[in-house]
Amino acid sequence: PFVVTLGGLTVFRGLTLTISNGGPISGFDASMRWFGTGLIGPVPVPALIFAAAAILCHIVLRYTRYGRAVYAVGGNAEAARLSGLRVDRILVSVYVIVGFFAGLAAFVLSARLNSSEAVAGIGYELTVISAVVIGGTSLFGGIGSVGGTVVGAALIGVLQNGLQFNNVSSYTQSIVIGLILILAVAFDRWLKSRVRR
Repeated sequence: PFVVTLGGLTVFRGLTLTISNGGPISGFDASMRWFGTGLIGPVPVPALIFAAAAILCHIVLRYTRYGRAVYAVGGNAEAARLSGLRVDRILVSVYVIVGFFAGLAAFVLSARLNSSEAVAGIGYELTVISAVVIGGTSLFGGIGSVGGTVVGAALIGVLQNGLQFNNVSSYTQSIVIGLILILAVAFDRWLKSRVRR
């Protein structure tokens, strides 16, 4: 799945570059820009979209049969298969859901910037992985929560804003995020080895 994901990323990024001729597409109408810059009362629309998505995912993962199946497949796919779960179908559905939310995030970002560019979002995948792992989700599967991921994303956001506030270059920020990811994965692996003992 990992190689297919990277392959798909490359293919679709190439398609977007081809369609846009490598340039930005801008000048969206006001109804689309509202999703990126609008307010409902004092609250920005992107924040409400994020909150709604987080609450929905939390409810699905925590309180539904499908959510329990996702955790089971993530923890031990073979055991889940032996218990009667359709592992392949669950995995495909998870990839589809993740793709939908990635598309939603891209839509909101484009609306916020009033511009869409094929190279926008490059490097976000590692930032997302860092936020998820910092939030307590195991890369080995079966452990994690939406709440933890929200906290991890908030910590990454605070860190990036702090670095920008102190005039740290974007290149150095990438180094810091990468080091945090390595440390988080190493800590996750250490915890996993402790549990096995």
